[in-house]
Amino acid sequence: MTKPRTQPAVVIIGAGFAGIGMALELQRSGLTNFTILEKAADIGGVWRENTYPGAACDVPTPLYSFSYEPKTDWPRRFSVQADIHEYMRGVVAKYDLLRKIRFGTEVTDAEFDEATNQWNLGTADGQHLTADVFIPAVGQLSRPAMPNIPGIESFTGAAFHSAQWDHSVDLTGKRVAVVGTGASAIQIIPEIQPKVAALTSFQRSAAWVLPRLDVEYTPLHHWLFKYVPPVRLAERFAIFALYDILALGLSDVPAIRPYVEGVATRHLEKTVTDDELRAKLTPDYPGGCKRGLFTNDYYPALAQDNVTVETTGITEITPTGIRTADGVDHDFDVIVYSTGFKATEFLAPMNIYGTGGRKLADAWSDEGGRAYLGMAVPDFPNMFIMYGPNTNVGSGSIIYMLESQARYIKQIVADLAANPGRRLAVRAEVEEAYDKKLQSRLADTPWNFCNSWYRNASGRITNNWPGATLLYRMWTRKVDFSAYEETAS
Repeated sequence: MTKPRTQPAVVIIGAGFAGIGMALELQRSGLTNFTILEKAADIGGVWRENTYPGAACDVPTPLYSFSYEPKTDWPRRFSVQADIHEYMRGVVAKYDLLRKIRFGTEVTDAEFDEATNQWNLGTADGQHLTADVFIPAVGQLSRPAMPNIPGIESFTGAAFHSAQWDHSVDLTGKRVAVVGTGASAIQIIPEIQPKVAALTSFQRSAAWVLPRLDVEYTPLHHWLFKYVPPVRLAERFAIFALYDILALGLSDVPAIRPYVEGVATRHLEKTVTDDELRAKLTPDYPGGCKRGLFTNDYYPALAQDNVTVETTGITEITPTGIRTADGVDHDFDVIVYSTGFKATEFLAPMNIYGTGGRKLADAWSDEGGRAYLGMAVPDFPNMFIMYGPNTNVGSGSIIYMLESQARYIKQIVADLAANPGRRLAVRAEVEEAYDKKLQSRLADTPWNFCNSWYRNASGRITNNWPGATLLYRMWTRKVDFSAYEETAS
């Protein structure tokens, strides 16, 4: 590879999987003039923040890890938070990335300077930085969302979001409410159920739950993964193929859906024998409309004598607990809000301004976030988003998607290095054509059949990629530079 004459200064925002993956792709290609800005004091993103009991990944870690940095001694197929965070720390240490990270640095403003073709960045502590290439990698699941319920500040007991778990609160013998039944709640409830006096799960809608094909890896597994790489690669490929087949069921091959629903239904019927509880836990919407969940211990936990599943809507939080629509007051010592994230508010709360002083929040104010290939926005030159609009996966590993994005952006950075002093902005007509193509694919997906965090207030699906992750890899494999307007300084 020919060494570039000069290297553009790249600033990456966020030291989660997206930011680290972007940095590694640049460094592995000899593009080393980059800095990662991280507002926290440690790397990890969601795997630093989410330390609630039972926190784990619902994608097998042989796939939920960098393809070029495999780990042969995972403790189990579905790894827990601490093991994933430790993996990330190990990768950062191996590639000496800590020296490239500025911790405690929160970017609040970013403005493109048309005279210099550079981005001017401002931080919460008053610093000012410049960048030739600006790469926000803050993710979609970084800002916890609290529910809009009257009286939420009035509760006198302990209350916190699952992503901001208060480990100083001892739940032993306590009356605990868990509000929400998503991916975090189904991990929390089995962990805390044995120790609490009583637990009430407040369920707005039942989830489609599939069995989790977990296994604890033995020393033999570790030996084979390390010394017989085809065994490790075969497992990774099998997991990849299974999840992409499930993804096809959400978009291109709807005939797959009934079979997946059948597996989930049999899992519920086999695990929950009480007719009343089973009825409460039976979804009333098509499979795939909301995030599918993988767990073996959630249903058994709900069937325990100290657990109640409450399906009546919440109308108010009171000083002593929760009031439901039937007028009943439920008293609790602790309330856990497992209510997800502000996933559709991409890049918030940063204020980002492109050419002509155009504010990104204004550009996305009507329909929500949209970007060419989920990465490039017209009028925002040399800005490329990691894990941007419509790049979340309904099935599969986000790490695979992030690697695709990092490889694509790396090509652009290399081109800017070979031809310095330019700016590249995706053409508006190209982004428009791409968006129409994307929305056409999204129109036939089950995500349109109910409300979920995949859709914004206008009903537009802004988060998910419609199809197999392999299709995204193909679409992003090589940069089509004709899709971009080029301007020299």
